[in-house]
Amino acid sequence: MYVIRRVYQVEPRQARRAATLVAAIGRSYQEEGQRGEVQVYFNGSTLPGERDVVYMQWTAETIESPYRAGNVFPTGNDEWAAQLREIQIDSWIEFYELLTPDKEVPLDG
Repeated sequence: MYVIRRVYQVEPRQARRAATLVAAIGRSYQEEGQRGEVQVYFNGSTLPGERDVVYMQWTAETIESPYRAGNVFPTGNDEWAAQLREIQIDSWIEFYELLTPDKEVPLDG
């Protein structure tokens, strides 16, 4: 099991708008059955930490290429993605292996 996190650095004071767009895009992937539950979180500057950053995170059994044969992209995301690109400075994707009970190592004592 893996945790996959998309990170978007956005223009100042645009984090909440970007998070709304990212959430809509994430829901469309969920509705198509291509992702599990998507969580979107952000910091628009009202909290300590990195400002103007939006995160979209979900878990998956496997890491699959979006360019795999037979993959169908959800329709209707083009407008949201275009709006997001207008306020986006940078983005990247992060992958983490989720520690599940079957992956744990025995602890001494």
